[in-house]
Amino acid sequence: MISKTYAPQEIEEKWYQYWLDNQFFKSTPDDREPYTIVIPPPNVTGVLHMGHMLNNTIQDVLVRKARMEGKNACWVPGTDHASIATEAKVVAMLKERGISKKDLTREEFLEYAWEWTHKYGGIILQQLRKLGASCDWNRTRFTMEPALHDSVIDVFVDLYNKGQIYRGVRMVNWDPQGRTAVSDEEVITKEIQQKLVYIRYEIAGSNGQEYITIATVRPETIMADAAIAVNPNDERFTHLQGKKALIPLINREIPIITDNYVTMDFGTGGLKVTPAHDPNDYALGITHNLPVLDILNDDGTLNEKAQILVGMDRFAARKAIIKLLEESGNLVKTEDYKSNVGTSERTGAVIEPKLSLQWFLKMDELSKPALTNVMNDTIQLVPPKFKNMYRSWMENVHDWCISRQLWWGQQIPAFYMQDGTIIVAKNKHEALEKVQHEKLLFAMTEADLTQDEDVLDTWFSSWLWPMSVFDGIKDPANADINYYYPTNDLVTAPEILFFWVARMIIAGYEYRGEAPFKNVYLTGIVRDKLGRKMSKQLGNSPDPLDLIDQYGADGVRTGMLFSSAAGNDLMFDEKLVEQGRNFSNKIWNAFRLVKGWTVVNAETQSSTSPEASLPIRWFESKLNATLIQIEDDFSKFRISDALQAVYKLIWDDFCSQYLELIKPPFDTENGTSQPIDRITYEATINFFERLMSLAHPFMPFITEEIWQDIRDRQPGESICIAPFPKADVIDAQILTDFETLFEVISNVRNIRNAKQISPKVSLPLAIKTASPDQFQKLETLLQKMANVSAIDYVGEKAAGIPFLIKSDEFFVNIAGEIDLEQEIANTRKELDYNIGFRDSTLKKLSNEKFVANAKADIVDRERQKLADAEAKIQALNQRLVDLGA
Repeated sequence: MISKTYAPQEIEEKWYQYWLDNQFFKSTPDDREPYTIVIPPPNVTGVLHMGHMLNNTIQDVLVRKARMEGKNACWVPGTDHASIATEAKVVAMLKERGISKKDLTREEFLEYAWEWTHKYGGIILQQLRKLGASCDWNRTRFTMEPALHDSVIDVFVDLYNKGQIYRGVRMVNWDPQGRTAVSDEEVITKEIQQKLVYIRYEIAGSNGQEYITIATVRPETIMADAAIAVNPNDERFTHLQGKKALIPLINREIPIITDNYVTMDFGTGGLKVTPAHDPNDYALGITHNLPVLDILNDDGTLNEKAQILVGMDRFAARKAIIKLLEESGNLVKTEDYKSNVGTSERTGAVIEPKLSLQWFLKMDELSKPALTNVMNDTIQLVPPKFKNMYRSWMENVHDWCISRQLWWGQQIPAFYMQDGTIIVAKNKHEALEKVQHEKLLFAMTEADLTQDEDVLDTWFSSWLWPMSVFDGIKDPANADINYYYPTNDLVTAPEILFFWVARMIIAGYEYRGEAPFKNVYLTGIVRDKLGRKMSKQLGNSPDPLDLIDQYGADGVRTGMLFSSAAGNDLMFDEKLVEQGRNFSNKIWNAFRLVKGWTVVNAETQSSTSPEASLPIRWFESKLNATLIQIEDDFSKFRISDALQAVYKLIWDDFCSQYLELIKPPFDTENGTSQPIDRITYEATINFFERLMSLAHPFMPFITEEIWQDIRDRQPGESICIAPFPKADVIDAQILTDFETLFEVISNVRNIRNAKQISPKVSLPLAIKTASPDQFQKLETLLQKMANVSAIDYVGEKAAGIPFLIKSDEFFVNIAGEIDLEQEIANTRKELDYNIGFRDSTLKKLSNEKFVANAKADIVDRERQKLADAEAKIQALNQRLVDLGA
C-alpha cells in the first residue's frame, strides 16, 4: 500500500544502506569506460556547510548519471589534514584540559592530534551520506595516512634533487596567531578603518629647529625604521637630501634617501622605510643597502630590538605609541583612513610581513604546461570566464613558500649535520647513508643528524590528490592509476582555482605528463537573500542537516540546484528547498494516482483508436525532445538548466497535461474512477519508469523508492544501475499540434475564470480555420480537457468571446451562462473609462510645452499609454459587437 504522503525520513536511510550493501558505488578497473571524480577533500576539522552541499550535490549528479550510462563510475572521497586549522583545534582542546602546547614534545602533541582526528575526522564524510553522496567509501583517503604521507615526501625529495626546491630568507606572510608562514593565496584582503598617523622626525643636528613629517598607519613599527625616503623631484625636500633624521622616542639616526618609488601626492610626500615589516620597504632596502631590523616576535608582540613597549601586542603598542608621540610633541595629527589589510584565511589574524628562513618551490618553469593547457582548452574551465583570472595568476606566479611552522603535517625531510650542511632524504636512515657514502663520514650516526622542525604546506599534499589517491606517486604503474587517471571532472570553488586547481595541474604534468582532469566546473558562492556569503559568524547559514530533516535530501538537493548556474553565486532562499520538497510531493501524488487506477486487461475499441494513442505519441516525442535538451545541458555543464528541464517535463508535461489527458473518467454513481485500458496504463508505467531514471541523478531517494515499487524487482536490482534514458524519434508535427491544443484549452479556461463560469458547465466552441482536419483529430481531447460540448467549424465570425491562435480564430459561446445585459453594461463602462483616459493622455501630448520640457523617457511613457489605451478601446468595441450590442 502506497502511503498517502511522501515521508523522506522513512526511506532515505533504507535505500542508502541498500546501495551500500549491494556495493553499487564500488569501483574496480574493468573493460568499461571509466568516469572518475576525486572529491575536493574537506578539512578533517570540517562539518557540512551550504557550500559543501552545493559542491557535492553537483558531483553526485555527474557520478550517478555516468553510472547509469554504463560507465565505471568512481567517486573517491577523502579528507585533508588541514595543518593550521587542525593544529588550532588541538591546541584549543589541550587548553580546555589545562595543557599548553609548549609543554609538550612534538611526539606527545602528535598523539593528541591523532586522537582528535580519529574522534572528529570522519564527521563530514558521514554527513555526506545523508545527502545521498554515492562515493566509493572503500577508497576513502586521508592526506596524512602513511601511503599519501610517503608520496608527499617522495615528491619533495625528487623536486629538491631536481633543483626546484630551495631554502632561503625571504619576505613571507606571517600569521602571528597560527605562528606560521602562509602563502599569498591564503591571505584574505579586507578593507578596514584605520588611523593615518602623522609623525614628525627631527632633522639630526638641527637642535629641534627642523623636522620632516611622515604619515603611516603602522606607528608601532617606527623603531624598525631604516630610512626616510622622498622623491628626488620633490622640491619640498631637496634641502634634506643626504641628511639624517631622528626616530621619535628612541632618537636613533636614519638617513633621508631619494627614490622614484615615493609618491609625492600621498600623505606628506615622506615615506618611512621599514624593511623588516613591509614587502615594498624590503625591496627599497635591498636597493639602498639598508639594515633590516625585525622588532616583532612570532606571536606579534614587540621584542627587545624595539627598545620600548617590549612584550606588548602590536595593536596594543599602536595605541600606546600614539599616546607617547602625543606626549613627546612628535604627533602632528591623526585622521580616519580606509585601507586594505591582509588577514589569514585560517585564523583571521592580521598578516604580518616578515623576513623568514623558509623552504620554497620554484614555479616559473614548472607552471608553464599548466598555463598552456588551460589556455588551449586541453583542460576546460567552466564557465570559461575564469580563464582570464587563471592566466593573470599564472603569468605572474611567485615561488611557493611550502614550509609551515607547525607540528601537524608532513615533516620536511631535510636533515642537518652539526656544521649546518643540509641532507634531503626520505628519512633519517637514508640521510645517514647519503652522508656516509657521499661525504665518506662513516663514523657519523643518526644521532648526529637533526630533522627540520617545519612541516609542509597542506596544499603540498593536496596538489598530488588526483594521483596520490590511486597511489600513482608511490607506484606509478599500478592498475588503478593507469585506469582512472586522468580523472574526468573536477567540481570546486573559484577561490581555490590557483592554489589547488592550478597546482594539481602542475603536478599532473610533472609526474604523469598529462592533465589530472578534463573539465573544471567552478561553482558559485552560496549567499543569503541579501547577497552576503553564508557563514557561522554572520549567523545567516542554515544547518544543512536540519534542512535535510525538514525537507528531505531530495528536496534540499533540487532546491540547491534550481538556481546554481556554473560560476554564478547562488542566492539561497529556503523557499527553493520548499519548492524541491513540493516537487517530491508532486511526483509521489502522481505515482499514487497511477497506481490507484483499475486496469482493464481486454483491449477495447476506444483504447486502440488513433485518438486514444495521441497522448502517448505526444508524450513520447516530448520526452525524447527533452532528453536531447538535457544531454546538451549536461555537455555544457548547465546542471541547473538540466534540472529545470526535468522539473518542467515531470510537473507540467507529465503530471499537468499527460495524466489529465489519459486519466479515466470519474464514475459519480459509485464515487470511483472508471477503469483504464491496459495499453494506455502500460505506456504510462513505462513513462513513469523512464522519468524516474531521468530524475534519479538529482533525486536519488524518491526515484529509487518509486522505481522499486512501479514493477516487481529482483533482489539486488536498483535504479542506480538502470540505464539512463536515451532519446528516440521525435514527431515534430504532433508536438506542434499539442502545443496548439494546450493553448486552446488554456484560453477556454481563462474565459471561464474571467466570467466565473463553473468548469462543470460545457460550452460550445466555434473554430474559423483553413485546416479543420488539424483540430478534428484532437476533438475528443479538446472536449475532455476544456469541457467543450460541441465544436463547429465556421467560415465567418461566430457568436461568443473570441481569441486568436496564429491565423485561427476561436469563439467560446457563453450565452445563457452569463447575464448578457450586465456584461454589455460592464463592457461599456470599461470602454468609457478607457476613452476618458485616452483623451487625457492625448491632451497632455498635445501640449507643446510639456513635450519640449519633459524628459524623453516620460514623453515615451505617455505615448505608450496612448497606444495601450487605443488598443484596449478597439478590443472593447469588438467585444460589444461579439455580445450583439
